[in-house]
Amino acid sequence: MSDKVFISDLHLSAEHPETASLFKRLLNERLKENDQLYILGDLFDVWVGDDDDSPFVAEIKQALRACSDRGIQLFIQHGNRDFLLGKQFMRAVGALPLKDPYLTRIADEPTLLMHGDTLCIDDHAYMKTRKRLRSVLFKWFFLRKPLAMRREIAADYRQRSGENKRMTAADIMDANSDEVVRVMNRYQVTQLIHGHTHRPNVHQHALKNGATGKRIVLDEWHGNTASLWIEHNGKLTQESFS
Repeated sequence: MSDKVFISDLHLSAEHPETASLFKRLLNERLKENDQLYILGDLFDVWVGDDDDSPFVAEIKQALRACSDRGIQLFIQHGNRDFLLGKQFMRAVGALPLKDPYLTRIADEPTLLMHGDTLCIDDHAYMKTRKRLRSVLFKWFFLRKPLAMRREIAADYRQRSGENKRMTAADIMDANSDEVVRVMNRYQVTQLIHGHTHRPNVHQHALKNGATGKRIVLDEWHGNTASLWIEHNGKLTQESFS
């Protein structure tokens, strides 16, 4: 019986080789043929374009390709840090891009898969920045800059983003409960799985027609340990991986 494995917010970078090693172990040791791996955003801490030729990126691409060549299905959703992942990357690693939100069925429940940042509507500054960065015009101009310049811009953005987070209340950066209910009702689901907030938990929400919705928030990856959510034999459970 194949498994469906859900992860997000790995934030892979050359600065944190232990997380990259853990991810490669997941690909090589935990996953088996016909399993499905769903990465719900922020696989990378930053992505400056599919032409990134750094040794670290090549290492991760090779690991993903080897995994897909073994018959494991890879699904990758854009996050707020790696929203520029493109078709060239997806083809190179043998992955399918996943729309956000993505409607599916998990553990016999109608389920929505999201990165989760669009649920954080109380963070007005972030939502404004997100709209600008996701525009076709920004992507067009940014990806036509030299690779070295894009790396400098990305490094500056990461630094400023960290400073902004430290100055913003945690509750403002969390998912807005009313927005969660609105989205779940709109897509007529009783289960939502997302990442982004780095606040892992299982929440209950009152939906229309007296239904109760379950919202699973995936954890970010920390060095030598990771939390996985896995559908196995029709049941969805949490598993620690190290």
